[in-house]
Amino acid sequence: MLIGYARISKADGSQSLDLQRDALIAAGVPAERIYEDQASGARDDRPGLEACLRSLREGDVLVVWKLDRLGRTLTHLVNTVRDLSDRGIGLRVLTGQGAEIDTTTSAGRMIFGIFATLAEFERDLIRERTMAGLAAARARGRKGGRKFALTKAQVRLAQAAMSNRDTSVAALAAELGVKPVTLYRYVDANGNLRDHGRRVLSA
Repeated sequence: MLIGYARISKADGSQSLDLQRDALIAAGVPAERIYEDQASGARDDRPGLEACLRSLREGDVLVVWKLDRLGRTLTHLVNTVRDLSDRGIGLRVLTGQGAEIDTTTSAGRMIFGIFATLAEFERDLIRERTMAGLAAARARGRKGGRKFALTKAQVRLAQAAMSNRDTSVAALAAELGVKPVTLYRYVDANGNLRDHGRRVLSA
């Protein structure tokens, strides 16, 4: 089943969802299966995207007009598509940069692999700079490192809550005292542990 997602950055009427909606329908997405947001891509709370990702099932294909409609950053985009792939869900991009991506085909998966490699390179650079900064701080007698935002009990609560499709990510994050983007570092949309969550529980 094809499911579409469309987003514009402004809700003041200066942009319209019609172009994206028409393109998605022309690509075969039923109008009633198009999820929409009117929000900046940098925002964490995008209820349309949240609902869209929760509605997808194994064998479905998520269709977007352009790649930048989906991800806030390259790393966020790669993580999102990897989550979809792990769930047996494809991604198809209709136009713009990344229009060659269709993870239901071998060629599309190869193109996305290039994006994933670039994201990994970006993470390595950030990690190297962070480690260099911590080493410099230790040399000056300061201890570095960021504390975890969630406790073990909170991670377990987040796991249970996120496994429920009716859970509001924004409300859960507010209850835990973190932002949605922080919550997603610990668990994914289905309540599965991510790196931060595994590290907290193993500490």
